[in-house]
Amino acid sequence: MKTKILMVCLGNICRSPLAEGILASKLDPTKFLVDSAGTAGYHAGELPDRRSIATARQHGFDISYQRSRKFVRNDFQTFDYIFAMDQSNYNNILSLAETEADRKKVHMILNQISPNSNAEVPDPYYGGDQGFENVYQMLDEACSIFAEKIS
Repeated sequence: MKTKILMVCLGNICRSPLAEGILASKLDPTKFLVDSAGTAGYHAGELPDRRSIATARQHGFDISYQRSRKFVRNDFQTFDYIFAMDQSNYNNILSLAETEADRKKVHMILNQISPNSNAEVPDPYYGGDQGFENVYQMLDEACSIFAEKIS
């Protein structure tokens, strides 16, 4: 049975698709499934932001096949780990949790780098291309640490 990991941001077009692609590139696909979702459904069915796709390509992996979807309560049953990109998303995810077991699955992604810091991955949507590269660097470090822990 595969370990299932979900990356969550607001719209599921910038940060969480990058996080999904980064982590998936570090794990054995026969043992792990990585997905992403957004706490808001604004972009359901859409591709990741072109800048996220370009940033992923620059680092050697493709996320252009991904499609945005909204986080749903059933994700607690499907996934073993749920990583939020920021405090607002973390709170929105927890608001749907029904059990303590659900709540224990939810983590802030950058706590992989600095435990209990609750640091946030900034939303690069309204910034320039450099914001996407900065987000990539943060997520790559966090995903490397997590991949090493669970592999």
